[in-house]
Amino acid sequence: MSRVLVVGFGGREHALAWALARSPEVEYVFVAPGNAGTAWAGRAGFAPSKNVPIQPGDVPALIDFARANGVDLVVIGAEAPIAAGITDQLSAAGLSVFAPTQAAGEIESSKAFAKDFMKRHGIPTAEYGVFTDYESAVAYVRSLEKPFVIKADGLAAGKGVLLPDTGDEAAAILWEIFSGDLFGAAGDKVIIEERLTGREVSLLAFSDGETVLPMPPARDHKRIHDGDQGANTGGMGAFAPVTDLSADEIAHITRTILEPTVRGMAAEGRRYVGVLYAGLMLTPDGVRVLEFNCRFGDPEAQAILPLLDSSLYAVLSACVDGRLTSVRWKDGACAAVVLASAGYPGLYSKGLPISGLERVPEDILVFHAGTTRKDGQIITAGGRVLAVTAVADSLALAITRAYEGVEYIHFDGMQFRRDIGSKP
Repeated sequence: MSRVLVVGFGGREHALAWALARSPEVEYVFVAPGNAGTAWAGRAGFAPSKNVPIQPGDVPALIDFARANGVDLVVIGAEAPIAAGITDQLSAAGLSVFAPTQAAGEIESSKAFAKDFMKRHGIPTAEYGVFTDYESAVAYVRSLEKPFVIKADGLAAGKGVLLPDTGDEAAAILWEIFSGDLFGAAGDKVIIEERLTGREVSLLAFSDGETVLPMPPARDHKRIHDGDQGANTGGMGAFAPVTDLSADEIAHITRTILEPTVRGMAAEGRRYVGVLYAGLMLTPDGVRVLEFNCRFGDPEAQAILPLLDSSLYAVLSACVDGRLTSVRWKDGACAAVVLASAGYPGLYSKGLPISGLERVPEDILVFHAGTTRKDGQIITAGGRVLAVTAVADSLALAITRAYEGVEYIHFDGMQFRRDIGSKP
């Protein structure tokens, strides 16, 4: 029997811990630091989980804990620790780690690297330019005759993509970026690229450095309000699978995008082991890559992992050991609805009591993100607070059940989208 340490504190990490606890090989799950939902007692077919008060950036403490507690596999949830080299440091200490190295993770931590990489390896993406100063960027914008997108090069918590409608609006945004007011160091370099039109799809895959096996395609809902209105967020809900990608199309994307990416990374000395996340646009001219991420998405993980029929521990171990051969998925669909704090994605309050969690039916999952416990009460502790998730035979039923779960839960100012999955 094996012990696993999940590093992180969000909804994605709760979903990972939940799926790992259901793996028959796992006897204990630790989550560092976790949240109010990531600690539970074990029961038949479900290993116990315990929170550990160690932050993802405290790598020496993570190493000491893993060694002292016989941890067999460390699973990294978020992109920032990967970009900081946590995989390299843990591996050097003799630990088994599921996550890309710092060099491989640059496919997410630097959009400029990712765009140049795609150009070198013939992976379809939008036309673009990379800029490090305000004057050149503004001149490029004013020369364009078609809509464009401005992206921060570095990590920006899923909020580094801006869509100005005019040259003057773009100039104002670029001034904010290069002055450091908007994204800080993440905006030292910007990418300005053609604005693609079509439907967005997230296609994630497991990779052992050679073999690439796709997951069910998912669709995230980034905007804060219904109808894709309002500010961009880290994600207000997701569902899987989407209906506008056939099995043949997924196989084609795997052959033309996912596998060439993993081969190209290996050829450049950046062997890619972990989850490869391709954010795609289904354009009239074919599939184009919007971005790559080096980990599970959030909330995509909450909509994908409940559909996994294989042991997650077995799949992750196979990736780490270079022996990935197959992954099984359940039939049906999964939908996740995010409940967020008032004011999110801007300023929001914390410490608000959450009620009704104990009343949610057992067949509806509630993955915690921004939560903690105080005096025995679960309270809000972040912008995105919970993801209410349901699996069913059809997407329509999964969506209905997820929203039924939402009705049981309350905290002051709770906001959520009411149209998750309305455009499958």
